[in-house]
Amino acid sequence: SSGINAEYGGASLSIEMTFTLQEHEVQCFHEVIPKDKKISLEYQVVSGGHFDVDCNMMSPNSKTLYKESRKQYDTFHHKTLEAGEYTFCFSNEFSTFAHKTVYFDLDLGDESTDIGLDEDGGAHATALTQLESSAYAIHESLRLVVDYQNHHRLKERIGREIAEYLCERVQNWSIGQTVLIVIVAFGQVFMLRKLFDKPAARGGGGKVGI
Repeated sequence: SSGINAEYGGASLSIEMTFTLQEHEVQCFHEVIPKDKKISLEYQVVSGGHFDVDCNMMSPNSKTLYKESRKQYDTFHHKTLEAGEYTFCFSNEFSTFAHKTVYFDLDLGDESTDIGLDEDGGAHATALTQLESSAYAIHESLRLVVDYQNHHRLKERIGREIAEYLCERVQNWSIGQTVLIVIVAFGQVFMLRKLFDKPAARGGGGKVGI
């Protein structure tokens, strides 16, 4: 399953997505970003295999900005030097059997978030600009709360995936041990019956009368 969530606030943009990456598969995402924009890419492997994935990010002129191999999670910060289409890709080519579930969060924000300056460039804020400042501060605080919630949700999901994997292995091991015990028990009963049947067969025709 995959989902996307975009939030617009002032001059900032946040894009979140969870998607499935099959074995030997590469998925790329493209975003048109203007110049002098601060970007932050955070990703994490939620489930699958050894919880690792390859990731790289390229600028509009195909210059590699970020490249890591077999990472479970990481964060990349960058300020764009040119406008254009930026590409970031996730690769699971090294995996033969396991598919991965990957989550990423792409944050775009301006270099400057100063508000409240009057036309003369002074620092005196009117009642309206104070209200705007308060609204912006509340918005940023709510965004931070949403980020924390997402992180805790991801950690909970990873912990559940690991617990279910361990439970499945313990269950399979227990079933195997039970089957082995039953086979050994039947084998012992068979050997004991065979051992006690041999003397009876040998002495069956040797009756002596008085």
